[in-house]
Amino acid sequence: MSSTPDHRHVPDNIHVNVASPAGAYTVGNVSFFRYIVRLAEFALPLTLADREAIAILDAIPHAFEADEDVPMISGRGWRIVPAQGDLDWPVLEATPQRLRSALERAQSLLWTHAAAFPVNAREMSAIEHELDLVFGVLMRAEAGGFVVNVSYVA
Repeated sequence: MSSTPDHRHVPDNIHVNVASPAGAYTVGNVSFFRYIVRLAEFALPLTLADREAIAILDAIPHAFEADEDVPMISGRGWRIVPAQGDLDWPVLEATPQRLRSALERAQSLLWTHAAAFPVNAREMSAIEHELDLVFGVLMRAEAGGFVVNVSYVA
């Protein structure tokens, strides 16, 4: 199995939404989606702790998936919440601490295995910038005692 997944199915325009009552941020960088959110698709040598940490990122639902396409899954500190009506969409609901932990693990794995990825320095820098902004949202959510909701749309 290749360490590079087939990205032909990844559109050039992805928006990952991270929101809570304490604030929100939308990541519009496709490299963030490819190398952080979809990190589980790479054939990396992962420990059980690594797989558990990034499973949360792999579970982030597409905002407009049909209800029957959204898996009813959960893990430690997170769950998938299906759309509650026609004007709603499915989200991953997580504690800020759990999401931060998953993002930090993905960040570490990306840096550790950077040579195996078709990612360049400009993309790495953009990913780091986006992570800093998302971490700010998570910090505010944690301080306010809120969970965060995450989804993406292409």
